[in-house]
Amino acid sequence: MPRMTAARAAVEILKREGVSNAFGVPGAAINPFYAALKAAGGVTHTLARHVEGASHMAEGYTRAAAGNIGVCIGTSGPAGTDMITGLYSAIADSVPILCITGQAPTAVLHKEDFQAVDIASIAKPVTKAATTVLEAAQVPGVFQQAFHLMRTGRPGPVLIDLPIDVQLTEIEFDPDLYEPLPVHKPAASRKQIERAVAMLNASERPVLVAGGGIINADACDLLVEFAELTGVPVVPTLMGWGILPDDHELNAGMVGLQTSHRYGNANFLESDFVLGIGNRWANRHTGKLDVYTRGRTFVHVDIEPTQLGKIFAPDLGIASDARAALELFVEVARELKAAGELKDRTAWAASTQERRAALQRRTHFDDVPLKPQRVYEEMNRAFGPETRYVTTIGLSQIAGAQMLHVYRPRHWINCGQAGPLGWTIPAALGVATADPEGTVVALSGDYDFQFMLEELAVGAQHRIPYVHVLVNNSYLGLIRQAQRNFDIDFQVNLEFENLNSPELGVYGVDHVKVVEGLGCKAIRVTDPDQLLPAFEEAKKLAAEFRVPVVVEAILERVTNISMSGSDIASVNEFEDLATDPSHAPTAIRPLSVS
Repeated sequence: MPRMTAARAAVEILKREGVSNAFGVPGAAINPFYAALKAAGGVTHTLARHVEGASHMAEGYTRAAAGNIGVCIGTSGPAGTDMITGLYSAIADSVPILCITGQAPTAVLHKEDFQAVDIASIAKPVTKAATTVLEAAQVPGVFQQAFHLMRTGRPGPVLIDLPIDVQLTEIEFDPDLYEPLPVHKPAASRKQIERAVAMLNASERPVLVAGGGIINADACDLLVEFAELTGVPVVPTLMGWGILPDDHELNAGMVGLQTSHRYGNANFLESDFVLGIGNRWANRHTGKLDVYTRGRTFVHVDIEPTQLGKIFAPDLGIASDARAALELFVEVARELKAAGELKDRTAWAASTQERRAALQRRTHFDDVPLKPQRVYEEMNRAFGPETRYVTTIGLSQIAGAQMLHVYRPRHWINCGQAGPLGWTIPAALGVATADPEGTVVALSGDYDFQFMLEELAVGAQHRIPYVHVLVNNSYLGLIRQAQRNFDIDFQVNLEFENLNSPELGVYGVDHVKVVEGLGCKAIRVTDPDQLLPAFEEAKKLAAEFRVPVVVEAILERVTNISMSGSDIASVNEFEDLATDPSHAPTAIRPLSVS
């Protein structure tokens, strides 16, 4: 049997599990693993500037394509604790990433050695498994189990902590004999699906709520086929956006308190039956449950059995992988359609599109400083259906979800549940690494951008091009808007007069200088007519120089973006609504003026 260090065995397993890219920061306690990484070859490593950034790069990499598993690597102590936010973000959104940390020698783990922390205990609540490996011979089995866990059931992250002496110990291991463990996913029965379809068929105004679990299961084609067979309109969740194109005739719009469409909420409130697949009834989607559930029958399909009934009790719950369930949904629907037993949903589906044409928000404003709505309007013009959008949280994300258009799965890559500021830059780098020839466009407010802007240097060093749209109002905009409920505007104002850039007025940080200092390109826009040319120039610069290109839009200081604090029936629109087609020129359906 061949002999090699446990660290080398771990690297060989990574390759045989399909890993081709890793993100991280080396350090003393993980250097043996890095030595093995170099000696083995076959895994491209991207050096991050912050270990949390590496974890978000791994997230972006995983989210970009079916089957990807991003890997992030760090040393002992603070490197592991830095990656906790990435692990939390990953488990919250059912994203498999593997976090590998170095550790102090096993003999001193209990002696407060330098940078020795019980990272496995810290990480347990935000992982599917977190293990400090104390015996070198266990390393192959622990890594094999890690990939099995990440792929089995509801996907999620795993942390493996490797003491330095464990990494250096030689073990017997033959990579050619290694085989990944088979993956288990629960599957619905024919009887369950027949009952669900019968309930759908008995309703008058059904909708399908399509969640991110459908994307995780790589089953978007089946969801679209089932919707088309039955004629049932589809409500994509924020994590499921792109499952079917925004311009599809059965797309009924997104629902929720914040990242929703006016017509999406209106369509949902008209429904009487809801079939949710691969979704978790997130509170910012549902709002107050009495409003969301009143007068509706619910069927919920989810890969995680304990998710069923967690938020509210469905009329029927089915524990199943989304692909396994949708294969049966399509099979049953085909049979019923051939027998002429499916209801005609033409009028109901047409009514959802009538609401889409009638209930629109205004995007066209000529104001200076810019209104954010105009930025998204011009983004719709500049970036086509192939664009992968990446964003995390804030008014920029909420307004973007209300006004941008997404046409394909994995083309809206959003940190949905955790929403950490700073996520967008490293996640976009991970996405662009996974899809180096694709069009990747990140979207940030100024505070999200400032949290981890040092990671732009990673894009410059490793030649990772993408376009980053930065909407700058020098405010913590979402928190300021939330503080209206407390009648305060406290500690959310980022404005100051920059001694070195007086031309900015009170907008403070000179992002153009910072971005250029990090080796990237930047364009500042202050006039609405400059937006489209700036986006076009950014695409050219990214292609020419192969680095991130930032387009900074200087916004009006205060804009209140449409949202509700309680329920989907009472969204406060704040701004004037579209009353003429020219008010929303990039809307999917031209505004219908009655």
